[in-house]
Amino acid sequence: MAASELIQDDDDVRPHVEVNVTTMNPPTPPPSRVANGNPTRLASLPPPPPPGDTCDGKKQQDGSKRSSMFKQNQLIHSLSSRLKKRCDYVKISVPEERTNRLPTEWWKTGVAFLYALFNLVFTTVIITVVHERVPDKSVSPPLPDKFFDYVDRVPWAFTVTEVNGLILVGLWLVQWLFLKHKSIIGRRCFFLIGTLYMYRCVTMYITTLPVPGKHMVCAPKLYNDSTGKIWRILRLISGGGLSLTGSHLMCGDFLYSGHTVMLTLSYLFIKEYSPRWMWWYHWLCWLLSASGVVCILIAHEHYSIDVVIGYIATTRTFWWYHTMANTHTLRQAPNNFLSRTWWNPIFNFLERNVQTTVPVTFSWPVALPSSCRQRYRMVEGGRDE
Repeated sequence: MAASELIQDDDDVRPHVEVNVTTMNPPTPPPSRVANGNPTRLASLPPPPPPGDTCDGKKQQDGSKRSSMFKQNQLIHSLSSRLKKRCDYVKISVPEERTNRLPTEWWKTGVAFLYALFNLVFTTVIITVVHERVPDKSVSPPLPDKFFDYVDRVPWAFTVTEVNGLILVGLWLVQWLFLKHKSIIGRRCFFLIGTLYMYRCVTMYITTLPVPGKHMVCAPKLYNDSTGKIWRILRLISGGGLSLTGSHLMCGDFLYSGHTVMLTLSYLFIKEYSPRWMWWYHWLCWLLSASGVVCILIAHEHYSIDVVIGYIATTRTFWWYHTMANTHTLRQAPNNFLSRTWWNPIFNFLERNVQTTVPVTFSWPVALPSSCRQRYRMVEGGRDE
């Protein structure tokens, strides 16, 4: 015979306890002893009831069973109430579903890529325009620079700068491909590249500095030759604006240093979106970035002010953007001065649906075939066993 009881409190609901209670049939009377051929019963056993009292006996037996059940239920209830009082319960809050808190939105990444591409191409146009305004070395000698006073020029130093920059950009590109949330991180990178090079276009155009050293060889000026200028723009784009490729023969793109921007920005993204335990990787990238920036000055390819402004503009823009992106309370705060930047509407467009900090997690850039995934599950199952 089974009985169950649901234990509940008025304040909270806890799992019910089911108890199976089985009552055994009353023990059979011991066999009677036979003495002198006449059966006799033990003195302790009651005499059998008369035939007329059979129903009353069944009722009494049912009543005793019910009373026994009632006592057992009372015991269970008292034990459970004591357990409730003595046990410590920990409230576990179940987090909300986060499936849509980091949407990919690749179309926004595409918009940010077009923004960066436009400003990079526009930079080559501005370099071509500014090159026509650079004063001749015989007329305007290089400006005095304190770093140049103490450090002589090393011709191969600028090659080290460009090699370090290519290594850092390559490392960041591989790291970005293996990031799980590459669409969000990619649009941040493209936006910052486009914004920093747009700033560079403004500073180059409004202030044209003379060449920082007499060693520099500038291409001849074309003046009104529009076709020649277009070919120069295309050549500069095809060579990536690097001296290693022989595509950068124009002068005037000094304030501020584009090489400093790429060296610094690559390191900042590598460090921000890689695990903290990879300290050796961070130090290696920092050494590549720092040595590349110093080699710009050792090669006398930029004034010191070009490098300093490039570093300040890159780091501050990166830190402002990521402060806004990672601190969600600042986005709607009335006294948030960071929201007064001109690019805040663009920031809201790119980050509106990103509701949490982007975690540093990695995944395969290309989905594995179904056969490989099945084998991987089999291996994982074997490990679990």
